[in-house]
Formats: sequence, structure tokens, C-alpha cells
Amino acid sequence: MKQLLTTIMACAAISLFAGVATSAEYKWDMTSGYAATSQHGRSQAVFEKLVEEKSGGRIEITNHYGASLGYKDIGIFDAVSDGVVPIGLSFVGMLRGVDPIFLLSSLPFVTETYEDGKLLYKASKSYYDKVLAENDQVLLYVVPNPPSGIWAKKPIKTKADLENLKIRTYDPNGTITFKNVGAAPIQLTWADLLPQLGTGGIDAVLTSAESGRSSKFWEFLNHFNEVGYCISLIMIHMNADVFNSLPDDLKKVVMDAAAEASEIGWKESGERIEMVNYKQMRENGVTIVSDMPQDLLGSLSDGGQVAVQEWKEKMGPDGDKILAEYKQLKGM
Repeated sequence: MKQLLTTIMACAAISLFAGVATSAEYKWDMTSGYAATSQHGRSQAVFEKLVEEKSGGRIEITNHYGASLGYKDIGIFDAVSDGVVPIGLSFVGMLRGVDPIFLLSSLPFVTETYEDGKLLYKASKSYYDKVLAENDQVLLYVVPNPPSGIWAKKPIKTKADLENLKIRTYDPNGTITFKNVGAAPIQLTWADLLPQLGTGGIDAVLTSAESGRSSKFWEFLNHFNEVGYCISLIMIHMNADVFNSLPDDLKKVVMDAAAEASEIGWKESGERIEMVNYKQMRENGVTIVSDMPQDLLGSLSDGGQVAVQEWKEKMGPDGDKILAEYKQLKGM
């Protein structure tokens, strides 16, 4: 009898726990192509926790990392537009086919610091909002990619070091820039990158220290060359119908959580460069090359101006307006 009573009480406790665990009024999936251990995986987790805490458990988010739902790059954007997945985290440069505004943050040598990145986003936020609205989405917040540099097998010190260098770029801006300085750029998605490194299809990669660290680039490349290329953006975006179906108090909860997650993401991105990324890279034999010659940086910047001009042509008058507003915010 005592054993039976114990069993009944245990079952009741399990049922009660299960009831609490499933009591959320709204249950959403959130997807990205980044690993849970990456900076952007961390941003997903922070947002999830903040939403659940601020909503008192009324909203429950389940995160899916590393393209585990089968969506990556433009596929994430389309899945959120269609409402297949309520929330997505996307690198904006991969959405260039949707609208040229998504190439803005990766324009070469326009933003070199985190403060630059924030100011450029401030000057352009209304344009992102407009494009997202046209695609049945709401822009929740953005976080930065750490500054892009050149992962290579050697230090990059002169323009000659770039000659015919088979370097992976992630969007047309990078392809144009490095082609103009004599390199042999190859535009690859993240999913296609590691196989090319493994087979020797590429000799270098344009990306951040964070991305290279999380994928253990030191197994192939042992130098990270700081070039201050750009502060590109990651955006967290939500299906508009799902967002608009919320009562006003929960809409505020989501946006408040988004604002806080964004602030945490910008802060942690800067802190992780030296404390996490460079530390682990050095422990694995990577040399950080920080004293880039000014003439080399000048050549890269000149090569990038072609990309800036092409972007302005695609954007029309809005391109000049955004860059003029950015310069005004910078006090230039």
C-alpha cells in the first residue's frame, strides 16, 4: 500500500511538472545556421531566456542551431516569411538577392569599429524595417559580426602576398574588393567552406576571428591578419503574422527582450575578441597579425571603393542618403 501511494504521488508530481513545462500560451521555434557554441548561438540563447523570463513563461522558444531544421542562408529568410519557422537568425549579407540594403553592413572599409557599425545601422534601420515588412517580417534586433580579417597560411604584408590568393569571400563586396587587388576570390557559403579548406580548394578565408575559432580553422590556417574590413550584421527576424497575433503586452515583452539581447550581443562581441577568440587561437598555434602596413590597407580600401560604388548604383538615391546620414552621425 505504501509503495502504491509512493508511486501515485510520483506520477502526480511528474504530471504536475509536465503541466508546468507545457503551460506556455505561445511556442515558437527559432533557427539559424550557427553552432550553439558560437557568438550568435549565444545570442539566440540569451533572447530565448529573456523572452521566457519577461513573459512569465507565457512564451516558450525552442532554439535550433547549425541549420538542424534544414534551413540556411536565404532559406531561413524564406521560412520565416512563409511562417514555417516563426523566428530566424540570419547573416544579412546572404540576403543580397532580396534587396541591396542587405549588402550595406559588409561594404569594405566603411565601418571599422563597433561604434561605426552602430551608427551605420542607426542611419539605415528604417530601410531594413521597410524591406522586412514587405516580406511579412518584423526586424527584432541586430548584433555585430566581429571585424572580418584574413585567415591564411602566412602573414599578409604586401599586395604581392595577395596575388592569386585563393580566398573565400562571403558576398559580392568581398569578391570585388579582392579581385581588384589581384587575388583570386571564391564566393562560398559557410556550409561549403570547410570542405574546400580540407581539399585545398582555397588558401585563405575572409571572416572573423570568432567564426574561424568556432570552426577550428587552425587545422588548416595558422595566421589571422587583422585588416579592419567591416562590421557586418546578423539580424534576428520574426514572422509578422505571428508577432501581430500577440496581445499588446506580449508584443512589448518581445521587443524589450530584443533590445536587451541586442545590447548584450554588442557588448559581448567586443569582449570575446581577446578574452575568448584570440586566447584560444594562440593556444592552438595561430599568429595574430595586427601591424598591417598602411599601403596594403590603402590598396584594399581602394579596391573596395568599386564595391561601394556598385552598391550605391543598386540602391539609387537612397544609397547616398544613408551614407550621408552615417557621416553626419559620425561628425564627418
